[in-house]
Amino acid sequence: MDGSRVAPLVGIVGCGLVLLALLAPYLGADAGAIGIYYGDGAVNPLVGGLFAAVTVIVLAAGRSGRTAPATAAGVALVFGLVIAGVSLVWSLTVPESTVFQLSTTSLIEFHRWLLALVSLVVPASGAWYARALALV
Repeated sequence: MDGSRVAPLVGIVGCGLVLLALLAPYLGADAGAIGIYYGDGAVNPLVGGLFAAVTVIVLAAGRSGRTAPATAAGVALVFGLVIAGVSLVWSLTVPESTVFQLSTTSLIEFHRWLLALVSLVVPASGAWYARALALV
């Protein structure tokens, strides 16, 4: 398996999962409630979504050779750490009362932990990419 080709693909999929996880609550509740849900923690997790969107572009450019692979691996690792950090901080600081008032479905209870889990894929793929390129 060629890690220099697979690792950025895993990172792209991880970024897509982060973006999908951030969009998922909009399907089950009104936008005003989601604004409160996302704004109630120490940091808004949509900041991580912005970094995920940029990381997708960087990883795709590195994979296709339009950007130096070493640069793409470094950006993916650093931005992945930002994505994971923002998601984890938000998941730990959003009040449970806000989570339970948001929706009648029990799926929203697990949303923040799912977001934190999928956000870990991005820095892991960045580290794998850097390792495959023999940068570390």
